[in-house]
Amino acid sequence: MLYNKSIDKFFSEESMLDFSTMIYRIPALLFAITIHEYAHAQCADSMGDPTARYMGRMTFNPMAHLDPLGAILLVVAGFGWAKPVEINPSNFRNRREGILKVSFAGPAANLFVCFLAAFFMTFLNRFGLLSDGVYRFLLWMQLYNVWFAFFNLIPVPPLDGSKILSELLPPSMAWKFDNLVGRYGFYILIALVFTGITGAIIRPLAAGYMLLVNGILGLVF
Repeated sequence: MLYNKSIDKFFSEESMLDFSTMIYRIPALLFAITIHEYAHAQCADSMGDPTARYMGRMTFNPMAHLDPLGAILLVVAGFGWAKPVEINPSNFRNRREGILKVSFAGPAANLFVCFLAAFFMTFLNRFGLLSDGVYRFLLWMQLYNVWFAFFNLIPVPPLDGSKILSELLPPSMAWKFDNLVGRYGFYILIALVFTGITGAIIRPLAAGYMLLVNGILGLVF
């Protein structure tokens, strides 16, 4: 099991402010942001809404998805954002299905990339090809992607989880949720992050997912 560092240690304040790791963290961060937003855009387009394609978001160029301030905060504080992919639900062939699938697409893509990074790490190690630099890069790929996935599933606007919850609620409750919670979503998120509540929610989910990944890879290797 190559994932032998705890989520807590690598996403501790000391680790996030360790600038000696930037050479590994920045490429991993850019990839995690890009695949997340690209997945939203690709899914929306496949569901009948070309808005993201017209706005140039169906690309693996990170500059199309990057918000500079949000990216800097992600590196140094573990909390930030990318440019949201705009959609027009009225273009979906099935509005509810479209919103749910597009909202799930970003986190699902991150979890898949996390699995791939763990696979390559295990594969390279199995054949004695895993250098320290590649190990560190692939480790941060796993960490950022698993973190993004579960963070974005938190049901607080404007995160993906809030859109999923809104679609699953009865219409009257969804309206109240969107108007009450949505109005203060950003401030709620800041409070959750800086009180450590998001970490308390995400760490066990991320650790559980990594245990599952390593269990699967253990059967293969």
